[in-house]
Amino acid sequence: MTVQQPLPTQARIDTVVIGTLLDLPYANAPTVTYPGCANSSGIVARNTALLSPGDIGCQVALMFEGGDPARPLVIGLLLGAPASPAPFASVRLDEQRLELSAEREIVLRCGKASITLTRAGKVIIQGVYLSSRSSGVNRIKGGSVQIN
Repeated sequence: MTVQQPLPTQARIDTVVIGTLLDLPYANAPTVTYPGCANSSGIVARNTALLSPGDIGCQVALMFEGGDPARPLVIGLLLGAPASPAPFASVRLDEQRLELSAEREIVLRCGKASITLTRAGKVIIQGVYLSSRSSGVNRIKGGSVQIN
């Protein structure tokens, strides 16, 4: 009869550990990594801190539920941690809305047509043929409106 040995477990972590925020697909489920993390692509953590996609790449303070390294808890974002976090882009989707976010600009392109949104607030629509149709009011408002 062969006795099966239990798999080795990672030692308890009972101190604050400095990790890195890798992703933020949902506000309550950030993906983090830390020195000695068993999963090189990061691990989903619980969260007590207010984080945003702009925080991706920044250092976070972590505790571990019950000292279990597989159950990280983000307790805060380190202030003054890397001055320039990695650029981010995010996509959020639910039944009602698709939201794309980027640091500098978003471009939707298909063939010779494109829509560009810039950080400065510009919306640039380009195409070979542009059509605007409305069953209600079709309003054009602006500081000034130029046609041709």
